[in-house]
Amino acid sequence: MNTLDIITVIAIILFARLGVRLFIRYRKLKKESKENSSEESD
Repeated sequence: MNTLDIITVIAIILFARLGVRLFIRYRKLKKESKENSSEESD
């Protein structure tokens, strides 16, 4: 495994984790906005 492969693997893992976190936050926000539509947060 050369350096480029290691960097690529690390980047893929980081982006995957970030995507999962954003997806969970998006689902949570969607659920919250459904329950109380009067409150709006960034």
